[in-house]
Amino acid sequence: MTLPFNAQSQTIYEIKINSLTGKPMDLGGFKEKYILFVNVASKCGFTPQYKDLQTLYERFEDKLVVIGVPCNQFGKQEPGSAQEIQTFCEANYGVSFPITEKIAVKGQEQHPLYTWLTKKEKNGKKNSSVKWNFQKYLIDPQGNLVDYWYSFTGPLSNKILKHLQ
Repeated sequence: MTLPFNAQSQTIYEIKINSLTGKPMDLGGFKEKYILFVNVASKCGFTPQYKDLQTLYERFEDKLVVIGVPCNQFGKQEPGSAQEIQTFCEANYGVSFPITEKIAVKGQEQHPLYTWLTKKEKNGKKNSSVKWNFQKYLIDPQGNLVDYWYSFTGPLSNKILKHLQ
């Protein structure tokens, strides 16, 4: 079967991204679960949200995966190496949810994951731009963009929880 030329060519599950350790991360392994993508940074005023992201991940582990996406584009607040990021997250916040390689979430070097999350022609729902660290994007169990929230919306906000309960 041939798809029409204007059909969305890629689902969220087909996007290639590596884990923080450099191994390919299979987003397709998260089908049937919500996915909350969060661009994270270790030296940001919002960094304490790691604690609530871990709580959210544990509370809804049967139907949600949180994926941290390190980015150094906002105030150079994620300057560390992969090992430094991993150590920081585990030691300070007990993070056990998946973390990707450090990527660009905006601009000419924008990773395909964030192109999909921020462009309506890719995600089929809405355009957005990443304003700062700890912006959140929620994907439903069928791979559709639900919504996004800026940094000030905490991980345990009812704006997010209402989709998971």
